[in-house]
Amino acid sequence: MAKVVYKVGDDVSTDIIYPGRFMATVLPSETPQYAFADSPEFNARIKSGEFPPQSIIVAGKNFGCGSSREQAASCLKGPDFVVVARNFSRIFMQNAINLGLKMVICPTIETNEGDELEITADQVVNKNSGKIFPVIPMPKARQAIIDAGGLIPFARQLVVEAQGKG
Repeated sequence: MAKVVYKVGDDVSTDIIYPGRFMATVLPSETPQYAFADSPEFNARIKSGEFPPQSIIVAGKNFGCGSSREQAASCLKGPDFVVVARNFSRIFMQNAINLGLKMVICPTIETNEGDELEITADQVVNKNSGKIFPVIPMPKARQAIIDAGGLIPFARQLVVEAQGKG
């Protein structure tokens, strides 16, 4: 079970998640310091390391719309956030899968900051309200990449498996 630490609405662009003025910083180890930089209180909490791994950001529809900047996913992967959204923009979703960011598509999610959520493969349970919300599962191939920690670790895993069989 994890806590919702931040809630945003619909159409949150990559520029809100990772402002364009920080695009010169591309290292995944450095991008988290600029996550939601224009929300100073939340950004300061991220930088202080306040949130435990698997803390949850909840969003509405079209999370990650806008540009194709990979940093918008890497800045959330660094602190090991889980993003639960009604849906994700296509490019953000693919970048996030490639980086191994944990995402949950939950079209009817209702929650508030501070709520505790239990996430399973097929539902999200809001422990505060007692409500249960169905999840749209990721296709198995995409979920395997996320579970491996991203595309590069997934490819390494496949190489190791292939060497063991050869």
